[in-house]
Amino acid sequence: MGIHLYRIDDRLIHGQVVVGWGQPLNIRFLILVDDLVASSDWEKELYRMAVPPEMEIYFANVETAIRDHTRYAGDPRPGILIAGDIDTMNRLVKGVKAIGSVNLGGIHHRAGRAEKLRYIFLTPDEELQLKMLEGAGVEVTAQDVPSSRARPLAEVLEGDSK
Repeated sequence: MGIHLYRIDDRLIHGQVVVGWGQPLNIRFLILVDDLVASSDWEKELYRMAVPPEMEIYFANVETAIRDHTRYAGDPRPGILIAGDIDTMNRLVKGVKAIGSVNLGGIHHRAGRAEKLRYIFLTPDEELQLKMLEGAGVEVTAQDVPSSRARPLAEVLEGDSK
């Protein structure tokens, strides 16, 4: 089974991931890839509290996630890999050639970002990074929950928030 979803979500682990995606996909493990969280025992404990007991959580920086990706991908249980930003996912994809698709799940407003969907705000540089991901053969779609339609990157970049 292994990793069923590679997701970019700046909130990292929260109800939408654990319940919204976790239950329908029967997720049994999460990999949180974030250089800062991986180095902070306090933050790891905080995120661990948001995960139900039937799910295991792994914390990794990008380097460790690349090194251990084969083990995660070969796990017999279904899992989700979550990165908090586009740059982290880009670095991961460069190190792991086997990633075929990335889900944009939540990239929220901050200075310099423009709304593309109600849950996706991007800077011009982030748009370029996503285009580069797609140019490298990775399918990039936006989908906040499994019941909503997956929107292809081209549609996201048009900013159609319908």
